[in-house]
Amino acid sequence: MASDLDTVRVLRALFNDLPRAPQGLSHEATMDWIRRTMTDYPGGDLAYTLEHITRNSLLDIVLRLREDGHLKDDAAFDQAVEQLSTPEGRKTFMDWIINAQKSVDATARLLNRAKRAWSEPEPLFVADPVAVNRFIDNRPTGPGAMFTEFSMRDDAREVGVFDTEPDAVHEFDWGFIAEEPGAWNIYVAEIWRKGTVGHFDRMLGAWRLETTHALPEGQLHAPHVPPGLTEDIGITRFCAFTLHAKTNPADPDVRRWVGEVFITHMLPVMAARALDENYDFPARVMELN
Repeated sequence: MASDLDTVRVLRALFNDLPRAPQGLSHEATMDWIRRTMTDYPGGDLAYTLEHITRNSLLDIVLRLREDGHLKDDAAFDQAVEQLSTPEGRKTFMDWIINAQKSVDATARLLNRAKRAWSEPEPLFVADPVAVNRFIDNRPTGPGAMFTEFSMRDDAREVGVFDTEPDAVHEFDWGFIAEEPGAWNIYVAEIWRKGTVGHFDRMLGAWRLETTHALPEGQLHAPHVPPGLTEDIGITRFCAFTLHAKTNPADPDVRRWVGEVFITHMLPVMAARALDENYDFPARVMELN
């Protein structure tokens, strides 16, 4: 088990270059200092929060490796602590983690192929045409039960996703879409209930599977994506997926495509594939770089 000294050493290495509150401040002064620090951080308070989450995740990983991984070796642990004390070292360490995870995922794909035949999950939901038409007509519902459920989650509150309410909210029985200038952020209830973080890359892979025509044999090719409509991984807005429109407000034809094609046909299949832990995405669509 990692000792208290191990924990302190890793904490100091990870957080040595982040600002720390001066000693002796009152509670109110400390909170004010934290707010100013988050606001002044490059990229703002969301970037500050994400940086803290990332470094705390690294702390958990390093301590776990110290307990039952290769960092049980004192020399390897000392080297890792030194590496984590610089931005370049942290990036190198994170790249190593990502590559290790890719290797694990590749092995899992091979095992899945060996033990079962290819199967397609059922679409996660059937889109309500009334709700879809309301979205196409740009008639937001406003925040409702789905928005409230998500915004009250501890992870959403910690990241501060909706510290500022979005310009428009379109609620559906499967989740909601938070609309911002030139962007639609898609929140799917079954995904946030199982853990948003674990599905960022799988939703992007599901989109690429649909739009690059790398579909299983016998499946129809995806409809043409309108010019100017681009996809984005959901990490920035802590959502399942984001679509960006070239113009603001979005071209009515693009909005119609998002409603009639993406929400109605693509999203139910994408979400089902992302949520099925046994669904085997081709490696080429899971490459995020």
